[in-house]
Order: sequence, then structure tokens, then C-alpha cells
Amino acid sequence: MKRILLTILLSAVFIPKITAQADTTAAYYEKIDNSLKYETGKITLTEGEGVLNVPKGFKFLNGEQTQHVLSDLWGNPKDESILGALVPDGKGVTHSNSWMFVISYQGDGFVKDDDAADIDYDDLLKTMQEDTKTTSEERKKGGYDEVQLVGWASKPYYDNNLKVLHWAKELKFGQSTINTLNYDLRVLGRKGMYNISAVANMDELAEVKASIPGILKSVEFNDGHKYLDFDADTDTVAAWTIGGLVAGKVLAKVGFFAILAKFGKIIVVGIIAAFAGLKKFLFGKKEQVMTRPKEEEELVEETASEE
Repeated sequence: MKRILLTILLSAVFIPKITAQADTTAAYYEKIDNSLKYETGKITLTEGEGVLNVPKGFKFLNGEQTQHVLSDLWGNPKDESILGALVPDGKGVTHSNSWMFVISYQGDGFVKDDDAADIDYDDLLKTMQEDTKTTSEERKKGGYDEVQLVGWASKPYYDNNLKVLHWAKELKFGQSTINTLNYDLRVLGRKGMYNISAVANMDELAEVKASIPGILKSVEFNDGHKYLDFDADTDTVAAWTIGGLVAGKVLAKVGFFAILAKFGKIIVVGIIAAFAGLKKFLFGKKEQVMTRPKEEEELVEETASEE
């Protein structure tokens, strides 16, 4: 009888408590999303002599805000080279179905595409998997999850007309049961290239691939800076070709910073919000001593003030 009464008591007290915590979590996520300022239309990119025509179904987030999302919310290393991101309409950056295309510029010269049709991408994948093991060790030293290159999510393809290379990798971070998708595009120009990388989960591959046709044409170089404007007498030729871009050799100098995970701290925030009520109900108000990320501290403080 006592057990039945205890069950009833838990149902009466704990379920409303969890509902309240869930409402607090939703409000916290909404607060983050509403704090971001998005843009549409034609965007002048701050590097590379190019423009972004925000495609239908997307909105643009500038470089500073994108860096905040990737590092402070999603748990990636800092990367000051990021110019911005394209976020799908109807999606924020704090929920499990959130994803984005991250944009940066690499101005290291004209990339020759002579080898595009001759690359054995299966062999190249094996080399990349070995390189990723080395990268993973560097990540662990930096305090980040190790990473494993599982394989191609979409084999590399070079569009010779648009001068755009694209491919997708399936990655596993740490002990995560959900693999990450990195879908990469390289828009080639006279003196460098724009990097456009989708950071998503593998179950969003179909959604990401469906958006690729619009994304391919969204970034373009200004007149005089396009791929066909290359001048062999004056312009610098990059030290790598198409195969080197896919293999990631161009990104060697930034090491593990080049590999982006979809989620980090924000998932932990959700867990804390969902179970904060249970912890307090079972153990009282006494708190264990622990170190929390900044976002977690803010959420705990907000929850406490509402109670």
C-alpha cells in the first residue's frame, strides 16, 4: 500500500515538475534563437571578392554569430576564418534537427583541376581515414572528442561547368550513437576558393542533398576574380589540386579545427533542464560541486529564479 501511495505521490508531484522544466528548456532555446539576427538577399562576403545570394529556403547568419553557435553552443574549437552560415528556414540552432552550411574562404591561389577525372576516390578514402586518426589524437590533446572517418556519405563530384567540387563524409565523434555528416563544397576562383560545409547528422543527408543545387549557385566571385579570369603570368598557383582538396591537405595547417561536430554543450543543457526537477525532488536542494559550461549555468539560474 505504501508503494502504491508513493507512486501516486511521485506522479502527482514529479510529472508537473518535468512539464515545468520542459517549458523552461523550450523558453531557453527560444531565447537563444531569437537573439540571433538573420539576413536575406545579396550579401557581400568580407573575404575573397565574392557575394552570397541567399537561396530560397535559407537565411544568413554572419561570421561572429556563426562562430558563437559552433563553439559556444555546439562545442567546436574556435575558428576565426568563418564568414557566416546558411541556416534553413523554419529551423533554429538549438534543437536536434538543426543544421547549417558554414562558409569560409581560403585564399592560397588558383587550384588546377587537371586531375579531377583521374582520381580513385576509394583509395583516397583510405588515406584520409589514416590522416583522420592523426587528427583525432590532436583533438584529444585539445580536450575535444576523438573523431573517426566512417566513409563517404556521398562520393566526390567535380562540376566542371560551375567549377565547384562537392562530396560528403560520415564522421563519428567520441561515443556518440548518432554519426555526423560533413557535406563539403569548394567554389573555385582566380585566387582562392570558398568553402561551404554542411554540419548535420547522418539522418539529415537527404534534406541536405536536396538543397545542394541551390547552394551550388549561391556563392559567386565578382567579375575579374572568377576561375576563368586566371592569369598564368601574374597569379599564384596553389600547391594542391582537386585530390588534395578532398583529402583535406589544404586544411592541414588548421588540423582538427577543420572537422566540425553538430552538437556539444547544447545537448547537455537539454538534459540538465529535463532532469533538474528529478534531482531536486530526490536529493533536496543540496548541490554537488561540479563545473558547468556557461550556457548550463545560465539555464540553472533562470530555472531557479522561476521557481
